[in-house]
Amino acid sequence: MSVKQTRIVEALHKLLLETRRGRYKQAPVYQGPIEGQRTAFTTIVGCLISTRTRDEQTSEICRRLFDVVSSPESLLSLPDARLERILYGAGFYRQKTKQLKKLARVLIDKGGVPRTREELLDVPGIGPKCANIVLAACFGRPVIAVDTHVHRISNRMDWVRTATPEKTEQALTPIVPVGWRRRVNVLLVAHGQLVCKPIGPRCGECSVYAYCRRRGVGRRARSTGGS
Repeated sequence: MSVKQTRIVEALHKLLLETRRGRYKQAPVYQGPIEGQRTAFTTIVGCLISTRTRDEQTSEICRRLFDVVSSPESLLSLPDARLERILYGAGFYRQKTKQLKKLARVLIDKGGVPRTREELLDVPGIGPKCANIVLAACFGRPVIAVDTHVHRISNRMDWVRTATPEKTEQALTPIVPVGWRRRVNVLLVAHGQLVCKPIGPRCGECSVYAYCRRRGVGRRARSTGGS
């Protein structure tokens, strides 16, 4: 491995150890569907809801929705007015009501959640991030799902120098060893939600401070390091 790849793996391994010790258990990314509800269906629905919606809101809305919905058929049969009430608080919740109904019809027609990136991108409302989350989390594919957290932290760490999440995925994939790609999203999202925040990152609490170049981080946040 190159020096950069070694630093990436060491940082990801450190975050994984911290996660297993329970440091990130309060992160919204871990507050979604309960264990028995985590399926390809709930994953793709949660991804659609998450677009343009705060992480905390997404988790709460998913809990409400999956208390009454467990399949494309049950989602399709849910009255629009009730679905709108459940989705209230999500960005563009009325539009998402329509998108979720379209999603349910597509999944019924296809006999379930598609297993290829191409088919997933044909599903209404599903973009590259959601497609990769489903592929990695549900079907074990070695892909990196890049959202705003992954994009921001990858650039702060100086793993990549990119302007968009799409460019980040293209640049990050070749330099992250295959065995780590599936873990990148959940590890960096949890870290971004609790520590490496968009504004006012908590560098003094950061367990991977030693691996971070802190590109774009203000002087005050850079001044103290974590363990």
